[in-house]
Amino acid sequence: MLFNDPGIHMNTLDRRKFITIAGGVSLAMALPSLAFAEGGTLADIRKRGKLTVGTEAAYEPYEFVENGKVVGYGHDILDYMASKLGVTLDQVNLPFQGLLPGLMTHKFDFVATSVGINPERAKRFAFSEPVGVVDTVLVVRSNDSAIAKAEDIAGHVVGTQMGSSSQPIAQAFDAQLKTKGAGYADIKLFQAYPDVMVALTNKTLDVGIMPSNVVAVLMKKEPGQFRVIGKIGEPKMLAWVANPQDLEIRTFINTSLTELTKSGQLAQMQKKWFGYTMNLPTSGYLPEGAV
Repeated sequence: MLFNDPGIHMNTLDRRKFITIAGGVSLAMALPSLAFAEGGTLADIRKRGKLTVGTEAAYEPYEFVENGKVVGYGHDILDYMASKLGVTLDQVNLPFQGLLPGLMTHKFDFVATSVGINPERAKRFAFSEPVGVVDTVLVVRSNDSAIAKAEDIAGHVVGTQMGSSSQPIAQAFDAQLKTKGAGYADIKLFQAYPDVMVALTNKTLDVGIMPSNVVAVLMKKEPGQFRVIGKIGEPKMLAWVANPQDLEIRTFINTSLTELTKSGQLAQMQKKWFGYTMNLPTSGYLPEGAV
């Protein structure tokens, strides 16, 4: 489990809010001049000879830019899909605000970026099965044997990023611990997750509280320095998004994920990019009223 470059804001998911359809029309007018994907069927994609997807490549290790190219866990899945269709892959990297209007005007076949599933979005867009899950995890120094499980952080100094999705989860767990006797000794808030890890290293903190994908990047870059002792709060399911008129494409995404799961390739991809595997649901993940 690990950690992003300091230059990348780690609350990307918190900032990702789908804009309204009305606003999306004006944004669509402002999009770069992209070739339209045209149509919404697998036959259209094969005829075109290209699978075109929209991505915000700013969420390592799901999708990010390395040496000028989009890489990551999602890109590996997309390579499989394009190969399965016998076409090339065109992964268009845009700010998140441009993805919705692009999807609705068929500039992309679907959006392949880490989108949290929520009731409002699910009523308007066709979510795939989850491609990933983000947990809020507890990180300690690898040589700290005094903290072995989540309940052990009572009486210790913890830290997380100010204004992040992890902050309210950390505060809620503190309140939960207090009902059982004692909460944290202190909770410190930092400008960025990298600052949390520095404080953990220099022993200003005993425990860091942050998203599992962030921790994954760090532990991959600094092996042996930290360990995860548990997780708190509810997991956040991440999925891809198809145009609600293009349900054949959503079915194709789901079928591809099933094939990758059964063959063991999806687990291999997760191990490669995260250092661990995920248990992803294939049912019960969509809220009531979802497309």
